Amino acid sequence: MSAPTSAPRSEPRPQDVAKLLVGAIDLHCHSGPAAMPRILDHHEALMDCAAAQFSALVYKDHFYLGVSHAVILEKLFPETKVKLFSGIALNNASGGINPHAVNHAINIGAKIVWLPTLSAANHIEKVATEGKTFPKTARKMLDPIPLSALDANGRLTDDVKQVLDLIAEGDIILAGGHLPASELHLVFAEASKRGVKKMMVNHPTYIVGCTDEDIRQMVRLGVYMEHSICMFVAGKAHKYGPDKLAHLIEVAGVDHTVLCSDLGLTGSPRPVEGYRAIVQQLLDLQFGEADIRRMISGNAAGLLNLAAPAESQKVA
Repeated sequence: MSAPTSAPRSEPRPQDVAKLLVGAIDLHCHSGPAAMPRILDHHEALMDCAAAQFSALVYKDHFYLGVSHAVILEKLFPETKVKLFSGIALNNASGGINPHAVNHAINIGAKIVWLPTLSAANHIEKVATEGKTFPKTARKMLDPIPLSALDANGRLTDDVKQVLDLIAEGDIILAGGHLPASELHLVFAEASKRGVKKMMVNHPTYIVGCTDEDIRQMVRLGVYMEHSICMFVAGKAHKYGPDKLAHLIEVAGVDHTVLCSDLGLTGSPRPVEGYRAIVQQLLDLQFGEADIRRMISGNAAGLLNLAAPAESQKVA
């Protein structure tokens, strides 16, 4: 497990940050069109990433499968050299934990399946009882039907198991969504048994409720911890300071940490601006360049079956 170096270094300059962003990969971009207000659309997100020389971008929406948008935009703008992907969130709009929806998504090129987010019983409870804030849709939606990975006896449902088999066969990413840590332990253990190789927890300390020990246990199964940049940089979603970021990286280790924007929401920076801010934080925290690249590009590249960007790339 890597740790920040204590050796003094000169003040990071904008060009130092720009160099590190070359080849970056955002697995969690909330661009539009979307039911929730967004500050940029999929095309604008692509162009921002191209300008910063990102290598890949994953569109995430809580209500629809974004693979078609990704495929068409990549075809229309090949000069950007940014690979575009998406996946499906298993909320009510997709039929919940629906093997048929997952099967279709994988067959047309989805790279990630998010277990329930807004429709997760855990999400609904946390927002209602703990005052957790979460972006609202522009128009009133139907009330969500609470979803869990478990049946009334506390066991994984047959639909969950079938979804895990489909993910294993497709060799794509299983993301925990907004299920609680208690359910994720069972999901990831079963997923590992069924051959799922790529597993990730979304913002483990927000709504999901992971403790340090939860994180350590899941990492031992090979699970990656995805931390949302939006929660560590200035903006409406800010929740934690740099010390918290350093601590979370130490707990999971650089090799199992993925930093993704989770940006596009109103009142916060655009995704690429979020990356600039978080890289500056990491440099201020004395993380080495190789570790920073691993957390903003290398680990994500492995999850997407892409070649890791070369560390020697230069900004044009």
